[in-house]
Formats: sequence, C-alpha cells, structure tokens
Amino acid sequence: MKIKPQSNMFSSWEVYSKEINTEYRQCLEEGLDVEGYQDLFTAIAKMPEGEKKDEFAALLGDLVLELPTKEGYEYIEPSDLDGIRAQRNLELYKKENTSKTDLKKKIAGAWYGRICGCLLGKPIECAWTRTIHAILKSSGNFPLSRYIKSTDVTDEVAEKYNCAWIRTRPCIDKISDCAPFDDDTNYTVMAQCMLDDYGDTFTPRDVMETWIKYQGRNAYCTAERVAYRNYLMHYMPPDTALFQNPYREWIGAQIRGDYYGYITADPEKAADMAWRDASISHVKNGIYGEMFISAMLACAHTLENIEDVIYGGLSQIPQNSRLYVQINELINDYKNGTSQEDAFNKIHSRYNNENGHDWCHTISNALIVVASLLYGKGDYSKSICMAVETGFDTDCNGATVGSIIGMMYGIDIIDERWTAPINGKLETQILGHEKVSIDSLVEKTLTHIEKFNS
Repeated sequence: MKIKPQSNMFSSWEVYSKEINTEYRQCLEEGLDVEGYQDLFTAIAKMPEGEKKDEFAALLGDLVLELPTKEGYEYIEPSDLDGIRAQRNLELYKKENTSKTDLKKKIAGAWYGRICGCLLGKPIECAWTRTIHAILKSSGNFPLSRYIKSTDVTDEVAEKYNCAWIRTRPCIDKISDCAPFDDDTNYTVMAQCMLDDYGDTFTPRDVMETWIKYQGRNAYCTAERVAYRNYLMHYMPPDTALFQNPYREWIGAQIRGDYYGYITADPEKAADMAWRDASISHVKNGIYGEMFISAMLACAHTLENIEDVIYGGLSQIPQNSRLYVQINELINDYKNGTSQEDAFNKIHSRYNNENGHDWCHTISNALIVVASLLYGKGDYSKSICMAVETGFDTDCNGATVGSIIGMMYGIDIIDERWTAPINGKLETQILGHEKVSIDSLVEKTLTHIEKFNS
C-alpha cells in the first residue's frame, strides 16, 4: 500500500502546485531566465489537482532554484547580509539628534500608532479599491476620517460589490473592549517575546523556534506559512525561504520588523535584526522591505523630518534594487510637485490591486507607506487614513504608517478617537499572551532599549 499526501485538503499557501502562475510571475520580476519555460508553467497550472500535478510542480520548483539571472538585468539584489551591505548608500542617513519628544511617549506612540492603524484597515482587508471607495462614499466617510462600522456597508453596496462579508469583520462597532488580534500586531508582540528568550543576538533559527513556540500554524499566511511548513520538513534558514515559495517577495516580512526599530536608534542594528528575521521566509525585496521599515523606525527615535526618516531607511537597502529605485522615484516626484492624487494613481497604474501578487507584494505596499508619510506631512490621522483608503493591504499599511508617525512624534499626536475604543488592551494569538495591556508592552520595550543599548 502506498500512502499519499492529500494536498487538495490544504490551502494554496501550503501547496506549491496551486501557485505555479504566481511562481512564474515572481521569477520574471526577479530577472530569472524563465521565459523559455512559460508553456511548461501554463501546462502544469492547468492540470487537475492531485498527486501528478504536485509531482510536476515539485520538479519545476527544483528547476527554478537553478535558474540564472538574465544577462542585462538592471538590478542588483542580493539576499545575504554582506551582499546587501555592500550595495547600500550610507550617505543618505543624517545622524543629527533633533527630536525633543520624550522616549516613553515615542514608544507609546509607536505601539498605539501601529495598533490603531491596523484596526482602521482591518475590516476592509482583502477588499478591492473600488469596493472600499463605494463603502466610504455611501457612508459619508470619504475621504476616510474615522473607523469603519459594519453599518457602513449598505444593502445596495453589499449586493453590487459582493461585500456583505465586511459586516462580519472586526469593525469598530463589533469589537468588545480591546483591539482584536491581527498578524500585524501578533508579530510585534512575538518579537518582544523572542528578545526575552534569546536577546538581540538571536539567529534566524531562533526566529523559527519562536514561531513554533508561540503560534499555531493557522496564524501564518503566504510566505510565513511556507517557511513554517519547510522548517517542520527539516529545511533550515535560509532554505526555508527558498524551497517552493512563490510568495518570497510578498509583504509578510515587511510587517514583522517594527519591534527591532522600537528598541534601537541605530538603523544599521535595526536592519541587521530585521535581516535575521526576514531571511527565514523571504528573499531580495521581501527582505529589504523589513529592513527598510525597521531602519525607518530606528531613525524615528531621533529625527523629526519625514524625508530624513525615509532616507535613513533607504540607506540600509541596496540602491540598485527595485524597492529602492521605485521609492526614490516616488520621493523625487513628491519633491517635483506631483499631487497626492497623481502619486497614488501612479502606484495603481503600476500595480493592480485586484491581482493577488500585486496586492500583497512588498514594493506596492511600501510605496503606499512612503506616499502616505510624505503627503500626510506628520498628521497621524491623515496619514493612516490615506494609507488605508487607497486599498491594497490596508491593515498592514495603516499599521506601518501609524507606527512610524507615532514613533516620530509620540502618543500625544494620536487623537483619542483612535485610542479610546481599544481601552488600552490588545488581543493576540501569542500563546500565554492572549490579552495584553498596551502599557505593559511599552514598559517592556523601554526595558529592552536599556538592556540592548548599554
């Protein structure tokens, strides 16, 4: 008797054969010499689900690992830390200590900024931009200026856009006495737990062990679910990021790096920790996204000019990468007078929010974060609303923008209309930390700052 796996019983995040078309798109964007195999990708994608499709897809996955980069590819995108550091433009980072905001207020601002920004975008996560705009306009909340209610989804909009499901999400009128759990906040709390367990010299494998210890499999998505699966199959980092992982440049790592920026004002140190975290599940721009956000938050300890913070983040990633080039282009457009509307339209023209790969990619969402920081001009409410109403990964971008603005200017910049409904508490999926006081998270962060920067 032959025992066979039942891959049809699992999500596409765990079954490589279900995402072969995503793999092909990913290979193209990485500049891999894959075009000659397009017919093979298409043929396997069309096969019925089952053992044979899995077998052919596995062979194709092995082939992908051996593909060379096309001659003339214009980007230089290493995944190893030494290679990344060799491609940086460190002159972008300004070290002046200009902030006058109390450190505790900054850390409180970062935590509340992240949690509230996440909650703003959470009800409409996975909704397309046209659906989001229809909901906001029909409820008199466009431009977005408040939390979304389940009653904002009218019967007419629900029927036209097939979005009645939003009413069942954690809208502000559906939550109880605290902020609901979300992966964007789970990872921040879990990083704090990992620093308790391993200190700031943790290894990539320590990150994987932390994942196993503190969260069940279903708490992970896309590249993280793949890495989790791969580690349980005895692959070690960085192979956990490489084996049958079509999501290797998606946003997952970019949402995991905030805490490393919370605990140090040194962008290189923050980016180093972010690399160790990201390399278990991502490559290239997937890694750079986490390093960029972590480094920005480190810069936000001391810098109060948003452009300086963004440049500080860019100083830690390869200057010939797609992420760097497109963010730099966005900054230059902003400096040359491009309007907010045109800036966001340009992102939408480059990335299709109704395509899963574009919707969840590191670069598309990083561009939204940067545009919201630039055009929000330090206004917390305006910045998180801008990040959410444009679509793509709404809760991730609201959380990241809120975290950075909160760190830069402190808790006092966040209006009570955002903080009051959560009553200073957060739910998580972290074992042993299912409901936590935000004040306790702030105090632990301050302890880590003192411990790891002495």
